[in-house]
Amino acid sequence: MSAEQEVIKGTPLIPSMKAIVKESRPQQMVKNGLVLVPLFFTVNIWYSGDDIGGMAAIVGRAFTALGIFVLLSAAIYFVNDSIDIDLDRVHPRKKFRPIAAGKISIRWAIGIAGIMTVAALAIATAISIPMVITAAAYLATNIAYSWWLKNIVLLDVMAVASGFVLRAVAGSIAIDHAIISQSGTSAELNLTISPWLYVVTALGAMFIALAKRRNELSIAGINSEAQRSILSEYTLPLLDNLINVVATATLISYTLYTFSTGVTEANVPSDHSMMLTIPFVAYGVLRYLYLIHVKGVGEAPEEILIKDKPLLFNILLWLITGSSVLMWTRLLN
Repeated sequence: MSAEQEVIKGTPLIPSMKAIVKESRPQQMVKNGLVLVPLFFTVNIWYSGDDIGGMAAIVGRAFTALGIFVLLSAAIYFVNDSIDIDLDRVHPRKKFRPIAAGKISIRWAIGIAGIMTVAALAIATAISIPMVITAAAYLATNIAYSWWLKNIVLLDVMAVASGFVLRAVAGSIAIDHAIISQSGTSAELNLTISPWLYVVTALGAMFIALAKRRNELSIAGINSEAQRSILSEYTLPLLDNLINVVATATLISYTLYTFSTGVTEANVPSDHSMMLTIPFVAYGVLRYLYLIHVKGVGEAPEEILIKDKPLLFNILLWLITGSSVLMWTRLLN
């Protein structure tokens, strides 16, 4: 489409900053918080009251990784919405997105995505080559999803889950083998996150992705294929069964993680005190199931996390309990 045609159709030659910010979906950036999970679960290792500068450096690297994935995820939204522009225009909610609504042209969208991607990869080089590789893998996976994987049953939700796992991996890479000074000297800390947490992240992400598909299918009804072609491959009974399986596996995996002592990479207290956080995870899973089946929500997970007060309060309690357990263990040692 030429610039002249775009003007005729109402698409501005230069998109407004408001449209760019809206298209970046700031409300969904909560998903990138997973990048900070490794930082949280290794606080009992890197915490040192005698070295504020060393701790600040570790936290700074973690938040730099967060910034990288904020840029990458925003870039993916521009690309994905450019590809799905026709489908989004018939969706009751997605039709208001700037690209679908004609407030950002496809050429501008691709250009903005390119700038964000280059910036993210440039920042990643400042951390490490593994970070660049992880960021590139995230980008490649999401592009593959936008062009191909989102149209293959089951692989679509698995691809979504892989993006969350790569966020957690990036957070681990950012702080792994961090250097922290101690009394005028320096020491290398291996802050690698437990493999168990990758498993929990993958399963939890699949649980949320399946719930999203269920809600989309439930709302779309007979128009499901017009709004998202892959929905025709799913049925509500199938999705309910898959959700139940994955929800159960998520809770079991987290439970196993909390008492995985004897495993060097676990980073959990040997007295099994991390098991105190299990009730909060169990409630979170059950609450989400309640919201899916009783309240009929799930299409916008980021809105659930922000708007559902019981779930938000539960997450806060989990964070307080988990950090208290880890810090108490550190103080005892």
